[in-house]
Amino acid sequence: MNTNADAKILPVATFITTDVKNGIATIKLNRPDVRNAINDEMRAELIAAFEWADKSREVRGVILTGEGKGFCSGGDIGGMRGRLEAPAGEVAFNGWLRQKQTHKGISVIRNMTKPVIAAVNGAAFGLGLDMALACDFIIASSGAKLSMSFIKRGLVSDGGGMYFLPRRVGLVKAKELILTGRVVEAEEALQIGMVDRISSTEELLNDAQTWAEELCQGAPAAIALTKAILDQSMESTADEILTLGREAQAICYTTSEHRASVEDFLNKTR
Repeated sequence: MNTNADAKILPVATFITTDVKNGIATIKLNRPDVRNAINDEMRAELIAAFEWADKSREVRGVILTGEGKGFCSGGDIGGMRGRLEAPAGEVAFNGWLRQKQTHKGISVIRNMTKPVIAAVNGAAFGLGLDMALACDFIIASSGAKLSMSFIKRGLVSDGGGMYFLPRRVGLVKAKELILTGRVVEAEEALQIGMVDRISSTEELLNDAQTWAEELCQGAPAAIALTKAILDQSMESTADEILTLGREAQAICYTTSEHRASVEDFLNKTR
């Protein structure tokens, strides 16, 4: 990994690169020869990169993108081939162990205390699309193609897509996209709410950077607490959200950012 902040604590990585600009970390999947397909090593490095970004005081937001012409083509075919060749008695347990790591990778993205934008720079298929959906926001290049392609391999979406996609496009549309595995191009994805913005391929990362900087202007504690509560709002009652908000506000009252903001406001009005 390369960065201009917190270089001493960055984990060593082969399949992930990281750069920091104006407080925004860009975490890039870096296996362009296989359209950034995810193998076990990349998955471990991705988890380490997000954990680092979440802890770093220099980082206020994150962009997740892919090197080369694709965002992520999904799980590495080598892992699928390995399942076919493994002894029948080992397939289920080995798969269970791998799924634990897959779910840890999705969770570390979703549970970031800082805003996360997926900059989808090409194909996002299968697990690659699941990862994008785990982010808070998605900006796609005009040539991006998205597919819940699991069904075409006799599989189910295992990276959270069955949770995230209905919340973006509605249950019926999510069923259609998952059960057909059809390719959705950028314009349709924008129309149905599968992505939030579209940019040209040339400007994608610049537009993602600008958007991330806009999202990260608030106090870090307020942003983190707001994200945590909103992520629970679809499964919670109004009273539960009000309770969480009350608790979060009590924390915000104690922060240096809140105190400085109030003092600045009072000084301007006196």
